Amino acid sequence: MAKAGQRRAARRQERPPKRLRKLARARKVEPETRRQAILDAALHVFAERGFEAARLDDVAARAGVAKGTLYLYFQSKEALFEALIRSAVTPVIEQFGKVAAAPDIPPVKALEALFAIFEKDVLGTRRKLLLRLIIAEGPRFPALARFYHDEVVTRGLGLMRALAERAVRQGEFATDAAARYPQLVVAPLIVAVIWDGLFADIDPLDVAGLLRAHRQALTGRPRKGSS
Repeated sequence: MAKAGQRRAARRQERPPKRLRKLARARKVEPETRRQAILDAALHVFAERGFEAARLDDVAARAGVAKGTLYLYFQSKEALFEALIRSAVTPVIEQFGKVAAAPDIPPVKALEALFAIFEKDVLGTRRKLLLRLIIAEGPRFPALARFYHDEVVTRGLGLMRALAERAVRQGEFATDAAARYPQLVVAPLIVAVIWDGLFADIDPLDVAGLLRAHRQALTGRPRKGSS
């Protein structure tokens, strides 16, 4: 019995303290998994508090990491916000680009596909919170607005302009207005995001109906089989 007790005591001494065991388990988390957890937490905190009031301590706590760990991935709140925009928007822009540039897809069909992607992957997800945040905070933080413009707006409008120019050349758009001002193409998408944030509980917007009407306005004719 005495020897058994001695062996158990020896094993306990050999085991690292509980705090160190937890730290070891935490270190086993893949860096990309931890980075994504920080980005997910950041979206929650920025959306709830706004950019200025958001604190990195709160982001770290929500992500379940130490603040020092957060700084290993992002050196500042601005860097974290920029990474959040890139991670959330780049996949959508890439989808847009593939559809808009596909030569075998007629421009109007491509436009309908782009609207469907936006409705599903932006308006139907928490990505819409980023756009709302930029609209609300951009005037007070011009550097953030410029970053969003360079990373998102410029790329998106470039794709819309190219698509609209192709639609004009092929006679699918009633005028060249959307080619000259590609903001006209994305206008209802912005309206849908703003409306969803302000009035969804009061007067829900029929987004699909709005986009069908917008396509009709651009082409000058209704889609066959629809009003």
